[in-house]
Amino acid sequence: MKKAITLFGIIICSLLYSQQVPKVLKSVFSKEALAQKITAENGTVLTIKEVFNKHKGKVVVLDLWAGWCRDCIIALPKAEELEKNNPDVDFIFFSLDRNREGFDKSLEKYNMKGKENYWFSEGWKNNFNNYIDLNWIPRYLVIDQKAKIVKYYAIAPDDPEIQATINKLLKK
Repeated sequence: MKKAITLFGIIICSLLYSQQVPKVLKSVFSKEALAQKITAENGTVLTIKEVFNKHKGKVVVLDLWAGWCRDCIIALPKAEELEKNNPDVDFIFFSLDRNREGFDKSLEKYNMKGKENYWFSEGWKNNFNNYIDLNWIPRYLVIDQKAKIVKYYAIAPDDPEIQATINKLLKK
């Protein structure tokens, strides 16, 4: 009986807290989402719009992750492979580490220094994450050359739809 109750509890928790595809797959970012402040690795505070403007005309893969996230760490080798296989794509990393010290430690520990890294100092609940319906990490979005969202929801870097979307955008 005790095992059955434990199993039932695990199933309920999995259903309540697992990644679920959002009901609406958005193709553009709201003004509020783009106005969200984010901190660069060097401490500079920018808006997400300013970050995206640096990549105008480029295909971007946005990787939301954190050093405390087991699933994110497991996905890192596949994310690195995706990046290596797509040299014409810009990769941006948004960290959900809980504090600046954790962000810095994660960059060091997981060899992320030198990549384009940003950190949400406001934490998980912010205008950008709320807008993209962030309910779990890792999460990947593909953004086209005109800053439109063309792949709204992926939870693994080896999701074949990510590469197919990149190939389509780059006309491979």
